[in-house]
Amino acid sequence: MTLLAFLILFVAVAIGYTINLRAARAIRAGGTKPHSLDGFHGGYAALVILVPTFFLIIFWMLFQGVVINSLVKAGLPSGTFDGLGTGEIQLIMAEIRSIAGGRVFGTPEDWKLAAADRLVALRATSSWLLVAVTLAMVAVLILLTRRTVAADFRARHWVERIVLVLMVACATVAIFVTIGIVGSLMFETFRFFQMVPFWEFILGTSWEPQIPIREDQIAAEGAFGMLPVFLGTLVIATIAMVIATPIGLFSAIYLHEFASPRVRAVVKPVLEILSGVPTVVYGFFAILVIAPAIRSFGADLGLPIAPNTALAAGSVMGIMLVPFISSFADDALGAVPRSLRDGSLAVGATPAETVSKVLFPAAIPGIVGGILLAVSRAIGETMIVVMAAGLIAKMTINPLDSVTTVTVQIVTLLIGDTAFDSPKTLAAFALGMVLFLVTLVINIFALSIVRKYREIYD
Repeated sequence: MTLLAFLILFVAVAIGYTINLRAARAIRAGGTKPHSLDGFHGGYAALVILVPTFFLIIFWMLFQGVVINSLVKAGLPSGTFDGLGTGEIQLIMAEIRSIAGGRVFGTPEDWKLAAADRLVALRATSSWLLVAVTLAMVAVLILLTRRTVAADFRARHWVERIVLVLMVACATVAIFVTIGIVGSLMFETFRFFQMVPFWEFILGTSWEPQIPIREDQIAAEGAFGMLPVFLGTLVIATIAMVIATPIGLFSAIYLHEFASPRVRAVVKPVLEILSGVPTVVYGFFAILVIAPAIRSFGADLGLPIAPNTALAAGSVMGIMLVPFISSFADDALGAVPRSLRDGSLAVGATPAETVSKVLFPAAIPGIVGGILLAVSRAIGETMIVVMAAGLIAKMTINPLDSVTTVTVQIVTLLIGDTAFDSPKTLAAFALGMVLFLVTLVINIFALSIVRKYREIYD
């Protein structure tokens, strides 16, 4: 029924736009010149119908589950939840929802079957009520907006105001989402440091996030030193950037300055295809092609190589980042004024000298910004590392050994049904906070480099 409500909304938007557009054209045809163009009258009707009705449907979808669950709980026999904890109550409600969905296990009690029937009826009522409210609301809005069509109605001003309010609202939502992300990380990180000493986490050289399940269990105290995890992240990111940076820069320089239009028209789209390949496909390529090739080559040389290596993960990650760096470098070279290039060639410089001594220095802001953003992406990559590098944290910089990264450990710690009341799960937030600070520093450094060299070449 939600789909039907959205369909009604979009049909109403089209109807409102058409009605107001024709009404404005009728006024113009009658010899009166309206204040705004005809399309603004239609656009005003479309926005007035679309915005409030759309948010009504969204809020209905968000809160109908809470309201229905409350009504179902209120209809249960008295004393059902007496003496039960939060987890047990959630388990009972989950069983009722499962029965309502047709998934019945065993022989449930009669009151659970009755609650499931009530849940199904409430959901159906809510769906039909949403459709009815949507129909009524769009009908009223169509009538109201039609009455606004007049020669002196400033439809353009109202459309601009509504669009401005929407843009400000979107920007505000983005700001509050960012604040919420940082706030949640800080809160959970603070809880983690109440259980684990700060310096043990920052300077610790052992990462074994285990906790005892029973009070008498031994050898499960856990170690939460982040250095092995961040060292593995640094090793893989370094390998990726060593491969991606020269290939990306040289390919951008060749395509921008030396390749013929026919070659550029073929090579650049092919290169850009790499950026659209899912990371899981890169992971398969790393574990099925690159890792066996490295092991085979190492065996021929007599080198001990782990089944999962940082070199395999970093190499494939570098291939993934090549179009990212190449695109930034190409855009930066294209933004250099043509007069600099022509002036260099006019005084007798060769094309290679022009690139190395004029174009490349002038394009440094965009190039450095692209490289540092690629570093941030390399640090945040997860799937390739999970499949090709391993899960064990080690204090090693050997690229032929298996390592892990911060993002992989975050995923590992939060797999399954987790309760945020133990240092094992809260460690994920501490790692995320440190990773956030590292990427923030990298981005600030990139912006400073861009601003510094942009002032020189402006």
